[in-house]
Amino acid sequence: MIVDTAPAPSARRFLKAGVARFRAPAKAWTGELHCGVDLGTASVVLAVVDDADQPVLLDAVPAGVVRDGVVVDFHGAVEVVLELRAAAERYLGVAFTEAATAYPPGVGIEESRACRFVLEAAGLECIGLLDEVSAANALLQLDDAVVVDVGGGSTGVGVIAGGEVVAGGDLPGGGHQLDLILAGALHIPLEEAERLKRERGGEYMHVLRPGIERVAVNVARLSAGYESLPVHLAGGALMLPGAGDVVAGYLGRDVVEYDHALYITPFGIARSLT
Repeated sequence: MIVDTAPAPSARRFLKAGVARFRAPAKAWTGELHCGVDLGTASVVLAVVDDADQPVLLDAVPAGVVRDGVVVDFHGAVEVVLELRAAAERYLGVAFTEAATAYPPGVGIEESRACRFVLEAAGLECIGLLDEVSAANALLQLDDAVVVDVGGGSTGVGVIAGGEVVAGGDLPGGGHQLDLILAGALHIPLEEAERLKRERGGEYMHVLRPGIERVAVNVARLSAGYESLPVHLAGGALMLPGAGDVVAGYLGRDVVEYDHALYITPFGIARSLT
């Protein structure tokens, strides 16, 4: 069953306010600014919050510098972070010298270090490095739940018990796989499939269902033993009309969706510093 209104009302209000800050910075803020950088498969996102946990700035640049949770284009990643940092400094009139970032749950220590090294090469001291599920929950503030971060290349799953991540991992399967399915079914270029998925994804749910069910399979595998907990969907890959229903139907569990789910983890990274 889809549950989409009652859970995490403060997170929903925050996300609505945060999206309004996309390249439209706040004119004033409280205390210090805290910067989070999300190195995603489809884009790199920079989010800034203040000491009052309020969104101050949101920005993003499309970039294919990460694949399946691993930085595959280090130089490209650094260039994008430099671009976002410079833009943030122009928008806000302050210099950023430190930030936090996140890595998929269950990846090796070398992969997580690579995220830190990207920030450092872009002139930002990495003062926070956490897994993406913990980052998402820094915004959602859930006590007992399964948080699913569906990105472009992989699905990260974390079991939250007592407000802490107690189990989880990351498996291939995300938005890029949905693009491939749609492109193959319609015999169209991958870029056109991505556009159709974003703009008219609900119309093609009958084609995309197997890919979405693959995500649900990963959720079931990585949250085995915690089937009584509701599933909260973060990340941008399943922001499609009907996608949550497919996941809920496959799992036979309550599923919670969020408007602007793409920005849960970036803002959560920033909020982890407050």
